[in-house]
Parts: sequence; C-alpha cells; structure tokens
Amino acid sequence: MASAVTTLRAGLPDRYLTPVDIAELFEVPLETVYQWRRKRTGPPGFRVGKHVRYDPAAVQQWTRERMVADLAA
Repeated sequence: MASAVTTLRAGLPDRYLTPVDIAELFEVPLETVYQWRRKRTGPPGFRVGKHVRYDPAAVQQWTRERMVADLAA
C-alpha cells in the first residue's frame, strides 16, 4: 500500500485518506488532526459511518490555500 505522501503526489488516488494518513502527511500527531477537525481549521473531512475520511483533492486545495495565506502574511 502506498503512503499518503506518495498517493497525494501521484494525483488522485483510488482511496480516500484517513486521519492517520493526514497525520503522516503533515508530520503532526494524530491528536492534532482530530483537534483541527473539531475546530474546523484543518483539511475538510467527511464521515463514512463512524469513520472520518478526506478527499485528496480537498486536502491539496486546503494545502494550497494555507501556503497562499502564509505568503500573504
């Protein structure tokens, strides 16, 4: 199975990303990903039953927006 980083760099994957993938991708603790979700400050996720998933395209867009905002600050 490819890592989350490889999956995002290769374009749209054949699967949605998990919170663990997001933590690995941004090199942050898993609890940080959950805090981002609670505060609605991280990449947008959605529920599939009791599981949270992330669309790689939405994560890429969120990352681009963060980069632009950081450069403008």
